[in-house]
Amino acid sequence: MKLCAVQYASVTGDVESNVARHVEFVELAASHGAELIFFPELSLTGYEPTLAKGLATHEEDPRLDVFQRLSDTHGIVIGAGLALVTSRKPRIGMVVFQPQTGRHAYAKQRLHEDELPYFSPGERPMLIETREHRLALAICYESLQPDHAATAASLGADVYLASVAKQPQGMDEAYAYYATFAREHAMTILLANCVGPCDGDTGGGRSAAWNDRGSYVAALDGLQEAILMLDTATLRTQVLAPASPAA
Repeated sequence: MKLCAVQYASVTGDVESNVARHVEFVELAASHGAELIFFPELSLTGYEPTLAKGLATHEEDPRLDVFQRLSDTHGIVIGAGLALVTSRKPRIGMVVFQPQTGRHAYAKQRLHEDELPYFSPGERPMLIETREHRLALAICYESLQPDHAATAASLGADVYLASVAKQPQGMDEAYAYYATFAREHAMTILLANCVGPCDGDTGGGRSAAWNDRGSYVAALDGLQEAILMLDTATLRTQVLAPASPAA
C-alpha cells in the first residue's frame, strides 16, 4: 500500500487557501498511485492555538466537500487537520475521507499542558481499515506517549500515522520515540510534520518513516514542502515535489 505523509506550510488562518493547496497535494499523490495521504496537525488552519476557537468548524463543513470527491474519484484515503467545534473548547482534529464511505473525524486525546487553555481532548481512538492494513491515527503530543502507541497496537494497528506540528528543537527526541514504538509494537510509523509558521516559531519538517522493526527508512529535509511516499510492501520511498511551492 502506498502511503503519503505531506510536509506542508499552512497559510495561517486561511482555510480556503489551505484547502486549495491540499487539493494540489492530493492530486499529485493520486497521480503516483497513492492510496492514503495525510497532512500535519491543524494543516487547514496552521498550528496557532490562539486562533483556533475562531477557526474551528465541523467535519461536514461544505468547504471540505472537495476532499470527499477526490477520495471517491481516486480511491484514496485523505486525512486533513482541522480544529473541531464543540460546546466547550475546540478539539484538535483530523477529518478522514474514505472512498465511497464518507468522512469521519478523529480528535487528539492527549493534550500538552500548553494546549489546555485552548483545546479540549478527544475521547476515543480511530482506526482506518483497508485491505492491507489497520492504521491508527495520532496527533503530535499523544504520538510521543507510550500508552497511546500501546493502545493502537492492542487494537490491531500495524501502521501508526503521526500528524504533528513540531519545531526543530524537538525532532531528534521525537525520532527516538518513534523508532522505539515501531520496534516494540511491530508497527510501521509514518510521520508528517509542518514547515513554515508554527505557534510563533517555525515547523521543523523532517517528515519520516520507520519500518516495523524500528529501523529508519527515509526522511525529508527540514525546510521544503514535499510528499514522502512509502510503499509498505517493498519499503521503497519516493519524494514527490509540489508543482507550485508556497509563497
